[in-house]
Amino acid sequence: MCSCFLQSVIELFVNRLDSVESVLPYEYTAFDFCQAEGGKRPSENLGQVLFGERIEASPYKFTFNQKETCRHVCTKEYDLNKPEYRQKLQFLKKSMLLNYQHHWIVDNMPVTWCYEVEDNQKFCNPGFPIGCYVTKEGHPRGACVISSEFHDSDTYYIFNHVDIKIVYHVVENEAPRARLVAAKLEPKSFRHTTMDNPDCSGLPMDLRNTIKDGTIKIAYTYSVSFEENKEIRWASRWDYILESMSHTHIQWFSIMNSLVIVLFLSGMVAMIMLRTLHKDIARYNQMDSTEDAQEEFGWKLVHGDIFRPPRKGMLLSVFLGSGTQILIMTFVTLFFACLGFLSPANRGALMTCAVVLWVLLGTPAGYVAARFYKSFGGEKWKTNVLLTAFLCPGIVFADFFIMNLILWGEGSSAAIPFGTLVAVLALWFCISVPLTFLGAYFGFTKNAIEHPVRTNQIPRQIPEQSFYTKPLPGIVMGGILPFGCIFIQLFFILNSIWSHQMYYMFGFLFLVFIILVITCSEATILLCYFHLCAEDYHWQWRSFLTSGFTAVYFLIYAVHYFFSKLQITGTASTILYFGYTMIMVLIFFLFTGTIGFFACFWFVTKIYSVVKVD
Repeated sequence: MCSCFLQSVIELFVNRLDSVESVLPYEYTAFDFCQAEGGKRPSENLGQVLFGERIEASPYKFTFNQKETCRHVCTKEYDLNKPEYRQKLQFLKKSMLLNYQHHWIVDNMPVTWCYEVEDNQKFCNPGFPIGCYVTKEGHPRGACVISSEFHDSDTYYIFNHVDIKIVYHVVENEAPRARLVAAKLEPKSFRHTTMDNPDCSGLPMDLRNTIKDGTIKIAYTYSVSFEENKEIRWASRWDYILESMSHTHIQWFSIMNSLVIVLFLSGMVAMIMLRTLHKDIARYNQMDSTEDAQEEFGWKLVHGDIFRPPRKGMLLSVFLGSGTQILIMTFVTLFFACLGFLSPANRGALMTCAVVLWVLLGTPAGYVAARFYKSFGGEKWKTNVLLTAFLCPGIVFADFFIMNLILWGEGSSAAIPFGTLVAVLALWFCISVPLTFLGAYFGFTKNAIEHPVRTNQIPRQIPEQSFYTKPLPGIVMGGILPFGCIFIQLFFILNSIWSHQMYYMFGFLFLVFIILVITCSEATILLCYFHLCAEDYHWQWRSFLTSGFTAVYFLIYAVHYFFSKLQITGTASTILYFGYTMIMVLIFFLFTGTIGFFACFWFVTKIYSVVKVD
């Protein structure tokens, strides 16, 4: 808990700069802005480093309750006759064209830029632009629309002045102290008449009409004021930022839409379980002769093949182990987020929690993979445990490493430092892998899963299937309903990742997670029953792929989101977007596929344990 005591110095920190038009964030020092002399850089946790946050000290420092007007910070000079200065200025212009934004922090609070949007509503953005650009046709882009002063065509205007307002709340104790509850700013542009003694007046500062003797000088200034607010408490100081980004009514619509799907599916499953299955079981158990059994048809006829080991049982067991690891990790992370431990105020906590949990959950991954591989009749236990420990995590790390190489090449702050990569590999090899081996040891030493019915030596011939009971149509249809439950929530998640908006509605997300688990389970059970009635007993891979196909719809939606909602430009940014999307799709495929398999496994075990088999 950080507090600002009366008459103390308030430090302002700067974070990376990012843009909705580019996936490449850059450190503050990559730009030629005013630098802090000395200054201690705050330590960052694993989640912050993986998300590309780079917090540094800034030259902006204030004394509490001491008003400043047009305080000079520094002056930057660009000699256009020298290529290094031309390059710096060109980088600044390109960043303004792509609408790169500052992210400043005071007392762990983002310094927000609040402005009016549609319907006179106020939106508080946790960042403000470097500058803006007016096109050759005279159309203002980005923040240039906020003022009619930005009107010269084909001109770059830089925001070289900020008006900062610090809002505080006085705590009346034995020793009175003030706590910061809000930090707001308004970016402005001034062409200062004297650079060393600026007056913060005059025309906007553009990078075209201010060239004198082949040199451009930019003076950076700030004003700061303080305001006491007795209503806002320190505990609720994030509310004004989060409420301006809130879409609660849309979230409730999403939840209601999902609940309707769940109720529909639950009704269908209940009807099968209570009516159809009950009648089937009663009829099967009342049969007296083998002749009756031969005339009967339906799911009982395949009892001798229902637990026959699937093809590629090794790969399926490995997927189930990795999926179990992801499933438990997601549940625990969202549960902690709902309790408020992983709020946006705890920077990087969500990612740190997810990575640490994934590492520690190697034991259940190894155990589940080993148990099912053994029940499939597999004997290559060494290969199984090695694949469980390295296959899926290896694919994710390889993709991640290639994306990191691109970020390194582009000089982006999102590139993970070499030391952090080594630390992640150490977590994987030194903790996750041994825990996976430990889980596999316990899984293989236990007896194989006992099935309620015996498997025949000779496989039963599967009759000709209709179009609807063939594997592919069932798999394609199976992913539609689960995706229908999550696609609205998916929009907000993608917004938070690629449009740099804060995501904090973890209560909604946890509820949607539960609904997704139920929907995947019920849709898979429903389709599994129809296939068994058609005497097709190959349910293992089909149950995994049926709910796992939701990930394919996720991928299609991500492609649609890229072309319809984002303005990302550049080859590197496009490759990065789809590279990171493929990691999310793979994780989601394992997650949903595992849910479907476990639901179908429980269903099949249950129905065949209550019928009499000679």
